[in-house]
Amino acid sequence: MKRILLSASLIISAIATASAQELRFDPPWNKPPESSVMFTVPGVDNVPDLFGDINDPQLVVFFAGNQFMCIDDLLTAFKQAYPQYTRIFAETLPPGILAKQIEGGSITIGNMRITLKPDVYTAGKSRIDQMMPLFSRTAVYAYNKLAIMVPKGNPKQVHDLRDLGCNGLRVAMPNPAWEGIGRRIEEAYVKAGGEPLRSKIMNDKVKDSSTYLTYIHHRQTAMRILYGQSDAGPVWYSEAYYQQMIGHPIELVSIPDKENIAATYIAGELKAAPHPQAAKDFMDFLSSDAAKKIYRKYGFSI
Repeated sequence: MKRILLSASLIISAIATASAQELRFDPPWNKPPESSVMFTVPGVDNVPDLFGDINDPQLVVFFAGNQFMCIDDLLTAFKQAYPQYTRIFAETLPPGILAKQIEGGSITIGNMRITLKPDVYTAGKSRIDQMMPLFSRTAVYAYNKLAIMVPKGNPKQVHDLRDLGCNGLRVAMPNPAWEGIGRRIEEAYVKAGGEPLRSKIMNDKVKDSSTYLTYIHHRQTAMRILYGQSDAGPVWYSEAYYQQMIGHPIELVSIPDKENIAATYIAGELKAAPHPQAAKDFMDFLSSDAAKKIYRKYGFSI
C-alpha cells in the first residue's frame, strides 16, 4: 500500500511539473500589485492587460497594448511625481478594441464587465487622427519601428520580411481588423516584396493556416513563438526587445530602414474625462524626461 501511495504521489508530482513547464512562459510578465490574496493561475486566470485599482480610480488610462511592459515603471513614477493619485486603473488592450470600448461605454472580459471611462487614451497617429473630435489635447511622446521576433537560435533562418512568405513558415500576424500594427506591417510587406508578398502572407497563407491572425498580438505572438506554435512574427521592436530583457528564449531580427515603418505614439486627453485634472497631470507627465527615460529603457525611441 505504501508503495502504491508513493507511486501515485510521484505521478501527481510529475503531472504538476509537466503542467508548470507547459505554462512557464505565460503572462502576466509585469509584477502584479500586492494584495491580501494573490490568486493568479497561469493558463486559467491571469488577466494580464488590466492593471491597478478598478474600484473608484482617480485616473483611468487606456494604453495601446504594446506598451504593457512600461506600465509598472510609468505608474510608479507618476505616483511619485503626483502623490495625490494613489488609485489608478489602466488597460493595455489592442487600440482598436479600446476605441470600441470608448464608443460603446463598456467591455466584458470573461465574466467581468467594465464600464470605466478613460481620462487618457494612447495609440498610433492614424487611430488618434480618426478619433480627434474626442480629445481636448493631444501630445506625441514616443516612437517605434518594426522588427521580426523569432525563437532563440533562429532555427528557420528568417532574415527579412520576404522570408515570411516562404511556404510552410508559420507566421504570427497581428489582425489588421483591430490592430493598428497590422496595417503598418502590410505596408512594410509591400515595401519589401510588393503586393505579391503582402497577398501571399495575408491571403494565401491565411487560407492554408500558416499565417495565424492574432487577437492580442503583443501577448500572442510572443507566446506562440515561445511555445513552438509559430516560427516568426513581425512586431514592434520594443516587444522583441522586452522578451529578451526578461530572459525569454527570443531573438530579434532587424528590418532595414528602407523596408521599415515608423510608429508615432500620441496621447489624447478626453474631453469627457471623468477626472479632468488627473488627465491633465498625466498628459504633462508623459511629456516629461522621467517618462521618456522609461520608454527608452524598454526599447522605444524618443
